[in-house]
Amino acid sequence: MITRFAYADLAVSRWRNGGGETRELIGYPPGAASFEWRASIATLAQDGPFSAFPGIDRIITLLHGDAVILTGPGVQHRLTPLQPWAFAGELALDARLEGGNSEDFNIMTRRGKWQATVEVVTDAVSSPHGVAWVLAGQWQLADGERLEVQHGIGWADQLTGLRPIGANARLLLTRLSRVP
Repeated sequence: MITRFAYADLAVSRWRNGGGETRELIGYPPGAASFEWRASIATLAQDGPFSAFPGIDRIITLLHGDAVILTGPGVQHRLTPLQPWAFAGELALDARLEGGNSEDFNIMTRRGKWQATVEVVTDAVSSPHGVAWVLAGQWQLADGERLEVQHGIGWADQLTGLRPIGANARLLLTRLSRVP
C-alpha cells in the first residue's frame, strides 16, 4: 500500500480550542476507526495545551515558523526547525509560540504495536513502512514518479525506496517498524 498526498489537497480540521488546525496525511490501517499509526501536519496559531493521546508515542518536528516552547511536568523543550522531538502522548504539554504561527509534522504510533524514527535525509533511502515528506528539491520513487516540495507518500508492508534528484533535495523521513 502506497498513498500519495499533496499539502494543497489535504482536508483541514480546526481544533476545538481554536488554537490551530490539522491536516491528516495518512492513517494506518486505512479506514479504521482507531489508528495504529498516523501522520499529520499541524498549524499552531496560539499558545495553549496539546491534546492528550494516552497509549500513543509521538514525534513532533517543526517545519516552518519560529521556535515553540513545550512545557509540562518535569519538561521544558524548545522545538526548533527540523529537529524531531519524541514524547509520550499522555504527557500534559503546553505550547508557547516564540513568534507567529508555526507548522509542524507529527507522527503518532500506538505504543506496543509500532515504533517510529524521524530524520532529515539527503541520500537515497528505503524502508518497508514509512512516511516521506519533501522539504526541498525533488525525490523519485522506483516507479519513476517524482515528488516535489510539500508532497509526500505513506506506505506499509511494501519495501519502498526514494532517491534525491539534485544536490539540494531534502526529505523528512519517518521509518516505522512493528513491535514484535
